[in-house]
Amino acid sequence: MFSRRANAIIHAFKQIKTNSTVVSNSQTQTDIFHLTAKYPNFAELSNALYEREIQRLANSNISDPQLIKRKLNGLTYHIKNAATHLLEDYAPMNVDVHNGTWQAKQAGKCPINTQETSKTLQWFSQYARYGAVVAVYIEHLGEEHIELDSIDRIASDRIHLNQFGWFSKTGEYFDIIPKQTRYLLLKPTKPVLVAACGGHRWTPKGKTVPRALSLRELLLSTEIDWKTYK
Repeated sequence: MFSRRANAIIHAFKQIKTNSTVVSNSQTQTDIFHLTAKYPNFAELSNALYEREIQRLANSNISDPQLIKRKLNGLTYHIKNAATHLLEDYAPMNVDVHNGTWQAKQAGKCPINTQETSKTLQWFSQYARYGAVVAVYIEHLGEEHIELDSIDRIASDRIHLNQFGWFSKTGEYFDIIPKQTRYLLLKPTKPVLVAACGGHRWTPKGKTVPRALSLRELLLSTEIDWKTYK
């Protein structure tokens, strides 16, 4: 059952979609037909992404109606981009159109074990650039996973990520960390990025159910240049 917030969000979303359709119905239909013809699973994938993002907003702590409205207004644009790029099939993974997720074989252990501080420093000293997609290892109460983020500031000895904040070029985290949590900036290798895109998680007992990526992470995953990580 949806909560009251969820129902309110769905109602607001329907109003936004209705108003948008009245203004540009012909153009919208043309775009949808074009995309559906090129990507037969476009509608199904888009619906999966809409459903997940609406549920995510419903369960969020956002209390400002205007902020929720802005996020809803941007959903159509961002989901269209995410669905289109996911279906272009350029990544070394499959797409589950029913759930809107990347699918890839999960390693028995988190690939953090292959990381070396010296190589991390060398990579970020040479290749760090604004907007580059990177990966952050997160360990909390024994559970491990990797999340995608992007670089938005670069200093001589450190890097600032859009979501997580400051890291050294060796991977150390500089900001305040939640209790019983560990953050580490990883050298972006193919196994690391596949694990992040697939939402892979591990516990002390081994592999566990993957997490669903946020729409922001999905969009970041479509910006990865996989040729760099062969």
